[in-house]
Amino acid sequence: MKGYEPRSSSSCAACKLLKRRCIPNCIFAPYFRSDECKKFAKVHKVFGASNVSKILIEVPEEQREDTVNSLAYEAEARLRDPVYGCIGAIALLQRKMVELQHDLAIAKDRLARVVASTTSASDSSDEIMHGSSYSHVSLPPFPCSDFSDSFCHSSSSSSQFLSRHDQAVDDFTQIPYIF
Repeated sequence: MKGYEPRSSSSCAACKLLKRRCIPNCIFAPYFRSDECKKFAKVHKVFGASNVSKILIEVPEEQREDTVNSLAYEAEARLRDPVYGCIGAIALLQRKMVELQHDLAIAKDRLARVVASTTSASDSSDEIMHGSSYSHVSLPPFPCSDFSDSFCHSSSSSSQFLSRHDQAVDDFTQIPYIF
């Protein structure tokens, strides 16, 4: 067991909090050292000592440390957000990822339009010089004065930017969403 230290006469954090004598084969001792009282207090508040001991007994010994770390993480998340726990953090990160994917799609589209306009402008000037009847369709001008500034801000500012200029971005309806 990683992090397991032979115990001296001091009790583990669980036995200290529960105010009981720590026995030599205490199920909590390898995972809640005597200096980790806050860690056990959070786990105990959310799950209860009885439930944690039942979980630890059911889990194979080589997976118990990971189990305790998961319980501690979930307990911390539950205390911060009693309704959603760590699922709220996951959902927040997924929403942020979708927003960033959308911003990336907008940036790629604008880059493609710039490349297309420079390519078509050079092609049309070549065709005009060679007598071709190519009609050039111009793209609307890029709406901001500083190209890098609009992409350096958060996604909310770029969505405000798009709504300020009344531009509809309908080319990106197939952005992959992860839920």
